[in-house]
Amino acid sequence: MSSGHDHSHDHAPGSGRTVFCVKLQKELPGLAAPPWPGPIGERIYNEVSAQAWKLWEERQKMILNEYRVMPWQKEGQEVILKHMEEFFFSENAALPPGYVPPQSK
Repeated sequence: MSSGHDHSHDHAPGSGRTVFCVKLQKELPGLAAPPWPGPIGERIYNEVSAQAWKLWEERQKMILNEYRVMPWQKEGQEVILKHMEEFFFSENAALPPGYVPPQSK
């Protein structure tokens, strides 16, 4: 997972770094380091709060169980990546304040 340079000293936990969270639509504490390799990891680091990432981790467990894949398998990573992008960045990803999703029939 290490890409050769360590981000941990840039923003130590408690450094007060905040992001405007795309998921929760407010300023919240950000993650200590990009949680995923590549551009998607950087984007999440810059646009997703630690709180929203915790929501994703719960969702990810459900996805792994549903698809019966492991996060270290290539197909598992592809499934996770697709759902992660949808979860944070699709046009209906952001939850408006007080929004209640319509019940599907």
